[in-house]
Amino acid sequence: MLLKIFSLRSILLTLGVAAFACVAFAADAPAPTAEERLAALEAYVTNGDPGKTLTGVAGPGHNAWMMTSTALVLFMTLPGLALFYGGLVRSKNVLSVLAQCLGIAGLVTLLWWAFGYSLVFGKSFSEGGGLLGSILGGTEFLFLRNVGSAPNTDYAFWTSHNVFAMYQMMFAIITPALIVGAIAERMKFSAILVFVTLWMVFIYFPLAHMVWGVTGLMNGVWNGDAAIRAIDFAGGTVVHMSSGWSALILCLILGPRLGFMKEKMAPHSMVLCMVGTGMLWVGWYGFNAGSALAADGIAANAFMTTTIAAAVASFVWPMIEWFTRGHPSILGFCSGAVAGLVVITPAAGFVGVSGAVLIGVLAGAVPYFACTKLKGWLKYDDALDTFGVHAVGGTLGALVTGFLATSDVNANLTGAYATKNGLAGLVANGGLWLEQLKAMGLTLAMAIIGTIVIAYLVKATIGLRPAPDVERQGLDLAEHGEEGYIY
Repeated sequence: MLLKIFSLRSILLTLGVAAFACVAFAADAPAPTAEERLAALEAYVTNGDPGKTLTGVAGPGHNAWMMTSTALVLFMTLPGLALFYGGLVRSKNVLSVLAQCLGIAGLVTLLWWAFGYSLVFGKSFSEGGGLLGSILGGTEFLFLRNVGSAPNTDYAFWTSHNVFAMYQMMFAIITPALIVGAIAERMKFSAILVFVTLWMVFIYFPLAHMVWGVTGLMNGVWNGDAAIRAIDFAGGTVVHMSSGWSALILCLILGPRLGFMKEKMAPHSMVLCMVGTGMLWVGWYGFNAGSALAADGIAANAFMTTTIAAAVASFVWPMIEWFTRGHPSILGFCSGAVAGLVVITPAAGFVGVSGAVLIGVLAGAVPYFACTKLKGWLKYDDALDTFGVHAVGGTLGALVTGFLATSDVNANLTGAYATKNGLAGLVANGGLWLEQLKAMGLTLAMAIIGTIVIAYLVKATIGLRPAPDVERQGLDLAEHGEEGYIY
């Protein structure tokens, strides 16, 4: 009897929806033809332009994938990155790392709501021409106004605008959080919050618009007028190069930890580090495959290449350790996995599986050299190897993407915008790597110069480091009044 009631309710609901649709079409326009309805359905399946029939309608399958991806990218920071970094510091500073990740998440959310999203993904500044619109977006989405459930078709035909905005916010959260690894155990919490605020405004927001905004200076795929015809699928320049190079500059300005190269500063919990690594790897599927902005074939390819590159790099790094040091360490497995994920990020939706294998090998070897040799030679205190993994890995990934990207994997490389600005020809003729170099150079300049200015400004106003006795005691008790472990 209960089944009959539910069946009857379903029938009535269906009839009601159909009647409402007929009334709406009658009031606004002639009802779509069968051919138009079929074309709209086909567009949904292929992640294409829905046309007039379903304009403004979010696709449930694509939306579901993007909401899942949004949660996965947040999972990368909280708890993934927090535990990965937290395990690598000394026990007296574990809570400081967790607090920094949590604090950055809340701070960046406020900035994103107020103006960050609009500056990155708006386009009103491009009206009337001029350079400003290629560097920053606009004001039409301030305080997330006009960001509703209908898709913003500048970026995704079937994903709700509000879901897209939240997805991109997770990238904005994790990027400055990566910097924490280089300056761990020796920077005041207040200084970190002020630094991150300025860094987001003057480095991340402009850079993200230039690479991913539809009017961006370096958006070779979707801006037919892009001055630099570069590609970055999920954040090689925007996320890893910007944070990694800024981290190096900040740790140099900050100076080394007290006792650096004199005292043992081994990770206090490789177990936490391993758990965090696993969470980062799982979350990275949202980071890379989600960057297709749909549940389509490009997302499927990014899912595969991400898996292959991470697994290969996670194997190569400890094998090099085994050969050169006599043992494969858990830290080597973890560092290799993260390096593989970093290097494949800009390429994930543009390269095939063989390219992913090559990237995995390079990711296991080149960042290993940076973390184990370069760091020792130059004696900079990159506490948790943010520069070695993210700056070196992100730079490597951006470059090799220029050599390995293929339109066989991603037809957008030969789409209308790519044809107009010449990207399609560069991909076909092997000249894309030169455009990648230009994008890398601009990213480096923004990250390095911007960080120098911001860091010295913060240093001159509120100071960067805690007092020496506070640093020796540990930041957990001194800044947060708590201990990570009570024995």
